[in-house]
Amino acid sequence: MIRGIISVLRGTPQHPVGPDGRMPLSDHVRELRARLVRSVLVLLVVFVGALFFYDQLFALVLEPYNDAREQLGQSVETKAYVQGATGPLLMQLKLCGVAAIVIASPYWLSQIWGFVVPGLHRNERKWSRIFAAVAGPLFLAGVAVGYYVLPKGLEVLIGFTQESLENLVEFGDYFSFFTRMLLVFGIAFEIPLFVIMLNLAGVVSGAALGRYRPWIIIGTFVFAAVATPSTDPFSMLMLAIPMLVLFLLAEIAARVVDRVRARRRAVAPGWADDQPSPL
Repeated sequence: MIRGIISVLRGTPQHPVGPDGRMPLSDHVRELRARLVRSVLVLLVVFVGALFFYDQLFALVLEPYNDAREQLGQSVETKAYVQGATGPLLMQLKLCGVAAIVIASPYWLSQIWGFVVPGLHRNERKWSRIFAAVAGPLFLAGVAVGYYVLPKGLEVLIGFTQESLENLVEFGDYFSFFTRMLLVFGIAFEIPLFVIMLNLAGVVSGAALGRYRPWIIIGTFVFAAVATPSTDPFSMLMLAIPMLVLFLLAEIAARVVDRVRARRRAVAPGWADDQPSPL
């Protein structure tokens, strides 16, 4: 019994691997459960630690709003507030919970990676490692751009308030807007990477990307206009321009990959998908 519990916590199979090299389904379930338990425990530990740094986290989240309020000056009266008697407690739990998910993301993502990677082929593991190494910095770069753009977006939105009115910003709504804005920028920066992965899979070619480049430019600006929660032109441009640069780099990378493939086929031509093999 104790040996089984230790096996589950370590994520190691309790039964030996079969003669075909495959692990039984029950061991897969045990491994998944162990990884989930470890991830939840780490999230709880980081959540408790985040409670001690709540003031710093709160200042970090509220800084874009304070910057926007300073830029507005005396033109608009605005104030952040918390609604209800339980509002401050829920605000603290929500903020620390999101911080725990973000801070502990390298660990729980590595647990997902450790569970999935044994089922991949060697070539798939190589490309997935490259994808994981590039996706993280791209996402963080998008979040950083979103955090930089957020004060200007708030300034534009709050600036629509009439002079005879006072703008009251409920912190719960502001925090939802804050997280949504950063997620949009972070995910948008990943789209060109998915284009490269489609090219590596043979779905999209570099020449096709070049032919549809005008439509990609238009679609990027439309996506930026719809995706940015602030709906102001500055945020749209700050999202669209880096995406267009990344799309251009993705097209260049796709063309390089296509040329390498063409050279390999010229040296060692293979069989077409619809061509029967002599075997």
